[in-house]
Amino acid sequence: MQSTTEGTPAEVAVSTGPVVLVIDAGTGSARALAFDLNGEIVARAAREWTHPAVEGHPGGTRFDTVGGWAAISAVVAEVVAVLRGREVLSIAASSMREGFVLYDEDGEEIWACPNTDGRARVQAEELVNSGVADRIYAIGGDWVSITAPARIRWLAAEEPAILEAARHLGMLSDWVTYRLTGNFTTDPTCGSSSALFDLSQRKWSPELASLVGINPLILPPVFECGTVVGSVTAEAANATGLPFGTPVVVGGGDTQLALHGLGAVAGTPTIVGGTFWQTTAISDTAVIDPERRVRTLCHVEPNTWMVEGIGFLSGLAMRWFRDAFCPDAEATARREDSSSFDVMESWAQDVPPGSNGLVAVLANTMQADAWHHAAPSLVGFDINDPQRFNRGTSVRAIEEAASYVTRTHLAVLAELTGGSATASGQLVFTGGSSAGELWPQVVAGVTGFDVIISRMAEATAYGAARLAAAGIGLWLRPAPCSEGPIHASSATVSAYDSAFIHWGAVYRAQLEATSTSGTTPLFTPPGGLGLGSVRQVRAATPATNLASH
Repeated sequence: MQSTTEGTPAEVAVSTGPVVLVIDAGTGSARALAFDLNGEIVARAAREWTHPAVEGHPGGTRFDTVGGWAAISAVVAEVVAVLRGREVLSIAASSMREGFVLYDEDGEEIWACPNTDGRARVQAEELVNSGVADRIYAIGGDWVSITAPARIRWLAAEEPAILEAARHLGMLSDWVTYRLTGNFTTDPTCGSSSALFDLSQRKWSPELASLVGINPLILPPVFECGTVVGSVTAEAANATGLPFGTPVVVGGGDTQLALHGLGAVAGTPTIVGGTFWQTTAISDTAVIDPERRVRTLCHVEPNTWMVEGIGFLSGLAMRWFRDAFCPDAEATARREDSSSFDVMESWAQDVPPGSNGLVAVLANTMQADAWHHAAPSLVGFDINDPQRFNRGTSVRAIEEAASYVTRTHLAVLAELTGGSATASGQLVFTGGSSAGELWPQVVAGVTGFDVIISRMAEATAYGAARLAAAGIGLWLRPAPCSEGPIHASSATVSAYDSAFIHWGAVYRAQLEATSTSGTTPLFTPPGGLGLGSVRQVRAATPATNLASH
C-alpha cells in the first residue's frame, strides 16, 4: 500500500479545550480529525493510499493492514502533535463498507480486502445459480456482488488454509477499533454491509454464516453505535501518540455516519455526492426491496435502517473530465481564487436543460442483482455546431446523468415506503458534488424536489465525532444545512421530464450496443443476472417523477 501526504494538519480554532478524535479508513485515504465540543474541526491530517492488485486474480484488490496501520498511526500522530496537549476525551472510527479482515488465533491479520475487491466473480455466480444469493438478499438486504459471502467462498476455493486458520472476522472500522483496543467488535452499520446480518434483528445471521460456509463463532459481538468498547492500549498509544486509556467508542460505516452527522430524518432523503452517489432514505422498519433494485443496511440509531440506491462513480466522472479535457481550469481557478470545478460549471451555466440533446452515458440505475452499465460515452454531439456542443455542454450533461440516476432512485425509495421516504418534497444534498453552484440546481430541476445544501465537507467524520461524544455522555448538535431550498421552476422541471425520457432511451440503446460490440462497460457486477434479464430492462427504464410539487 502506497501512502502520500495529503496536506498538513492545520489548527483552525483558538480554543484550548478538550476534543474528540475521529479516524476514517476511507477507500482512498486514511484520515484523522479532531473536533472541539462545539463541533468545529481543530486539526486534521490525511495519507492517500491505494489497494494493491491480487496477482493472478483479475479484479482482485487487497487491503494492506501493515501499511494501513502505519498510515493511520502517522495521521493520528500528526493531529496529536497539533493539539499540543489538549485533552482527547474519546475516539471513534469510520470506514468504507464491505471490506473486511480475518485474524488468526493470536489476533494477527491473515487476510483483508477493501470494498473494491472483485476477485470472487465465479463464486458470486455460483451463489446466484444455487439460489443462495436470493436467501442472502431476503435476510440481509444486499446482493452478493461486492459483499462477504462470495469472498468467503473464494477463500474456501483458493486459500482454504487461510479460512481454516481464521478465528475472528471484522469490518474495516472494526479493524481500526481492534488496533486501538485489542477487542473484536462490530456495529450494525458496517456489520450489515457484509451481507451476513439479519437486518430485522440487527445482528449476525447464523443461517447466512452456515450457507456461506463459515463458523459463526468467528463473528464478533455487535454493539450499537456510540457504545464504549475499550480504551487505547499501550501499544496503540506508542504508535499514535494518543494517551493510554482513552475511551474508544463504536463508530461505523461512512454513509450512515454522514447521515448521522447531518441529522438526517425520515421523510427527507439525502444525496451523499462523492466518488459514488448514494441516494438514501431513513426508515423505522427493515425495508427489503422484493425486486432487488436497491439495498438496505442498518442505520446509526437503534431500530432504524437506511435504504440506498448507488450512482456508480457519478462524482468521479466529473474529475475524469477535468483531468482529461480541462487542464486549463486549474490555472483559471488560481487566477480567480476559485476551484477548477467552479470554472467548469461557469462554462455550463448557460447551457439549457437537456444539454442540447447531448447525453452522458455513465452510471445506470442501481439493480442489485443485475447492475449492468453501458460503456461510458457522450452521445449526440453536432460537430458542426461548436457553440452549442463544447466543454460546457459536456459538463452539464455529466451533471444531468448523475441527477437522472438519482431521480430513479428517489422513485424507488418512494415506492418502497408508500411515499413516506419523500413526503417532505425536499432533499438534502451533501458531499463534494454539492460544493458548486450548478449541480444542486440541476438536481432540483431533474428531480422536482427542493434541494437543501449542506456544505459540511466532513459529514462522515462529524457523524463519528458525534458518536465519540455520545459514548462519554456528551452531545454535539447535527451539522446545520447551509443553503436552500433551491426550487426549480415548473418550466425547468418540464424540460427535464422530456430530457429524462431521452436519457433513458439513449441509455438502453447504449447498453445493448455495449453487450454486442465488445466495448468495455463502466461496471459489470459479479454475480449479476444476464444483460437481457427482465430486471435489467426495468432498471434502464425511466421512472416517473414522484415529487409532489
